[in-house]
Formats: sequence, C-alpha cells, structure tokens
Amino acid sequence: MPISVLDSSIFKDMFGTRAMRAVFDDRATVARYVETEVALAAVQGRLGVIPEQAARAIAERADASKIDLAALKAETEIVGYPILPLVHQLAKICGAEGEYLHWGATTQDIMDTATVLQVRDALALIEKDLEAVDGLLAGLAERYRDTPMAGRTHLQHALPVTFGYKAAVWLLAVRRSRERLSQLKPRVLVGQLGGAAGTLASLGDQGLAVNAALMEELQLAAAPVTWHVARDGLAEAVQFLGLVTAALGKIALDVMLMMSNELGEAFEPFVKGRGASSTMPQKRNPISCELIWSAAKTVRQHAGLALDAMLHDFERATGPWHIEWSCIPESFILTAGALNQAKLMLAGLEVDAPRMRRNLDLSGGLIVAEAVMMGLAPHLGRQTAHDIVYDACRKAATSRLPLAQVLYECPEVTAKLDHAAIDRLCDPANYLGSAQRMVDDMLAWRKG
Repeated sequence: MPISVLDSSIFKDMFGTRAMRAVFDDRATVARYVETEVALAAVQGRLGVIPEQAARAIAERADASKIDLAALKAETEIVGYPILPLVHQLAKICGAEGEYLHWGATTQDIMDTATVLQVRDALALIEKDLEAVDGLLAGLAERYRDTPMAGRTHLQHALPVTFGYKAAVWLLAVRRSRERLSQLKPRVLVGQLGGAAGTLASLGDQGLAVNAALMEELQLAAAPVTWHVARDGLAEAVQFLGLVTAALGKIALDVMLMMSNELGEAFEPFVKGRGASSTMPQKRNPISCELIWSAAKTVRQHAGLALDAMLHDFERATGPWHIEWSCIPESFILTAGALNQAKLMLAGLEVDAPRMRRNLDLSGGLIVAEAVMMGLAPHLGRQTAHDIVYDACRKAATSRLPLAQVLYECPEVTAKLDHAAIDRLCDPANYLGSAQRMVDDMLAWRKG
C-alpha cells in the first residue's frame, strides 16, 4: 500500500500529476534502462565493437514490457542495484545475442543515462506548465494594470501599487525561471558512459567513439570526462525546481493573505465544496495555495539533499548516489503538482477591485503621506516637510480624521498648497509612481 502523498490513491493528484508520475514510475524507469542498453548495443554494432547482427537482434527483441518486475525486485534486493538483474532478463529475452548486452558499461552508466532521459521528459512538462503560468500572470498583469491597491511592507500599508504591478512582480520570477530552464539544459541533459572507474578501459581505443555515438543516438550531450562523481548537473536541476516552487510559493502566500476576511481582495476560484470545513460552513480555505506552499517547503529540503548527494568519494560513491533516487523524482512530481495547482488557482482567480480600493482608503490617506511630503518638499525643504507631515500623520491617526482634513488645518501646509492640491496629493490613485509603466515593460520583457 502507498505510504506517501505522492503515490497515495487519495492524495496523489493533489500533490503531483499523472503525467509526471508516468515519467518516473517503475515501468518508465525500466523502459529507460532498456532504451539505453539497446542504444549502446546499436552504436557498438555500427562501430564494430560487437557483431552488427547481435546489435540488430537486441534492437528487435529487447522489450521492456517483458521484464518481470517481481523477479527484478527480488534480485535487485540481493545485488543492491537493478541493472545486473535487468541484463539477466534481457539477455534471455534476446537469446544468444543477448551475450553482447551491456558491453563495456557499468551499472551507473545505465542508471544515470536513464535518469537524464527521464529528466529531459520531466523538464519538457515543467517547461509547458511554466509557459501556461506565464500566460496567466501576464493576463492578470495586463487586466489589472490600473487597479490600485495597498502596497504592504512588514504587513503594514506602505504605498499604493496596482494589482497588475503585483502580478507583474510574480511574472518576473516565473519568466526568469523559464530563462533558467533553457540555460540549464546543456549542463543537465548529458549522458553517461564511463565503465567501471570512468576510463572506458574495457572498450580500448574505441571508448570515446562509443560514448560520442551513444549520446548522439540518445540525443543527449556528451561530457568531456566521465561524471560518475561530478553530480552538479543533476543537483542543478533540483535547485532549479526549488526556485520554481519557491516562486510559486510566494504567489500562494500573497493570495492566501489576500483571501483572509480582513483583506478579502482576491480569492481562489469558487468550486462548490472546495476549501470547505467539516464544522464551519462559512469557510473558504485556500486549498491550492496551501498545496503550493507545502510543495515549496518540501522541494527546498530536496534541494539540500541534492547538494549533499554531490559529495561522492573517489571515483565511485559509497552511498550518496542513492539520495538522488528519491529526491529527483519526488522534486519533479511535487513541482508538477505545484504548477498544476497554480494554473488552477490563477486561471480562475477572483479579484475584488472595490475591496482593494476600500482597503486602500482604510488609513484615511496616511498611505500617501510620502506624496504629501514630496509635494511640500520643493516649498519647505525635504526634512522640514517630513517633520510637518509626520506630526500631521500622528494627529490623523490619534483623532481618526482623514489626513487631508488635518492638513487643511495646518498653516504651514495651506500657505503653500490649496485644498485642491492637498486632495490630489491625498488620493492614493494619484501616487502609483511607475507601477503601470513597469507592468508594460514586464509584459514586453523576454516574452515567450
């Protein structure tokens, strides 16, 4: 029975996706092992390392669907690794020609290359989802470009922004993740063939030619030297997933806070029963955001594990390699789940612009105290203006009067500004700075 939310029949589609699980499940993993073994035999047949007839027979007969997983499991538990048991079964399936399987390779060559093939498929899914999230955020940024709301620092009103600006900030991190993905592929999608200690000694003077041909066959890059113990490529992939889920987690945190009753500015899409409480009928909990936030935390832990897994001893490791067997697939599945929840949440995000405006006005104009200060500064000097407005803010806060009304009664202010000018300065919608231009620039920045 499953014991993890990633393969639980109840939770697996909340924390992951079927498509990503299909990349890393047992059958897919075995199929990638077999694909690598067949490709190795094919290029060795072309290069005359093994008989070409044997290579053809292996290609025709090697069938991953014929592998007995129960037998593979039993023998793997004895050997400690699955490739020798796999080769035993494949050799029988391929007949006499099966003797030429796995020629000059070692277990880690096959497993690492299979992992890279899986990572290639997994990154393609991540890339597609990031593109979709990019489009959703760009749509929100454009639609709410001019919708004012309270900008908050330290959880306090700071200055006015627009919701489109907020969405553009979210978009920046997502678009940079898309850029990172294209940049990391050449470093990550690199196959492995080194033999027992990485020197390809068993293939004589044809070792490098076989390595190059194998990577070309599998459409992977070839490394200039064996990377059995140089694990930074796969570690980078997991760090990338940590950045993706953390960026999504920031979005989720903002939306969770905006969903609170006290703010009520934006909400996950309404689906009857979603986010309901077993005892409180009024509840509308931020379910997608909670799942994204959880994924960000967990993938961060896996990113640390992937860094630990880089610390290999000598030319082949004593244990760290095994860490990747869990942290790589789990990180990809959790990231796919977070992206799926983000698509669901952002596609139907309910934005309450009137509530944003009411919240913006909660302080009675205090949120634009800087605007008043900067309006007075040319007349009185910045520091003098700061002190006058500071005192006015304290009076407005304690008396619960609008800042504009307090300023009407301040002779130092009215000597320089009439009521209309004060009203303009105290209107948050007039103090958005370059927020709207930034939205436009973000939408145009490295689009696609």
